[in-house]
Amino acid sequence: AKKIDSSALDNFLNSIKRPLDILFILVGLVVAKTFLDLPFQVNDIVQQGLRVGIAISIIWGMVNLCEPIALSFKNIFFSTKNKSSDEMVIFFAKIIRMAIIMLGLMVVFQDLGYDVSSFLASLGLIGMALALAAKDTVANLFGSLVIFGDKPFDIGHWITSEDVDGVVESIGIRSTRVRTFGDAIVSVPNAKLANANILNWSKMRKRRIKMTIGLTYSTTKKQIESILKDIRSMVDNHPDIHQSRKLIYFNEYQDSALGIFCYFFTKTTVWAEYMRVKEDINLKIMSIVEQNNSSFAFPTRTLHIKSDADEAID
Repeated sequence: AKKIDSSALDNFLNSIKRPLDILFILVGLVVAKTFLDLPFQVNDIVQQGLRVGIAISIIWGMVNLCEPIALSFKNIFFSTKNKSSDEMVIFFAKIIRMAIIMLGLMVVFQDLGYDVSSFLASLGLIGMALALAAKDTVANLFGSLVIFGDKPFDIGHWITSEDVDGVVESIGIRSTRVRTFGDAIVSVPNAKLANANILNWSKMRKRRIKMTIGLTYSTTKKQIESILKDIRSMVDNHPDIHQSRKLIYFNEYQDSALGIFCYFFTKTTVWAEYMRVKEDINLKIMSIVEQNNSSFAFPTRTLHIKSDADEAID
């Protein structure tokens, strides 16, 4: 095994080395006992002691194996490398370790002649009471398993849900901590996040720009055609615009404006960079409108006042 370069195998062997050493010694004593002519009572005591020793060494080995097996399971099924996932796996390994110790002790006491049925009955009642008292904690534990397994987000991602909007700082066993854009920390129970609709902004591959430009009704058909051509050319040649989907059309007659619909995406998803690109696009569109001798519309209303002279003529 030393010739194989594997940390998982090394941890596995180191965890069972001492229990195996003692187990081999006990097995050797069992074999040696068959060649010894011991008195009947001494033979029973030695035999029972060896059985208990073998059981304890096996339990010891199983307890030691919990942590390396749990970490290997985590590395295979959970690709995330944050410390919270390690803590969660170790926590569940400790629970399994406690269960093995309890079962092992019951086996040993049963072998020594003690009746453990009453103990099991009382243990079941205690477990039921604990389960009812800690149902929220258990729900959060399973919620953390869902988050680590499904991976809807990771540390550093910007997420939005019904309860929170911000950047994930840590994913714990009970809750997930999110820092809001107001620089506050919000702790959201994992059970609630596991069942919520989560919008992960950090997993965007591109970011949308959608707007409608309103031109005055004095703009002619020829001017609109020229403005559309210039805006399309500007978007086609812009280094920060994703070229996958671009929609630029004169699409509606608004109450006070001629509406030009613009729909395209930026290559960057970082908010600050996105705002810089959007500002550059807005300034270029403003220049295009000015170069074509048109102007942007704003809500207007025309009021016609009928004079007395007009009434006399009528």
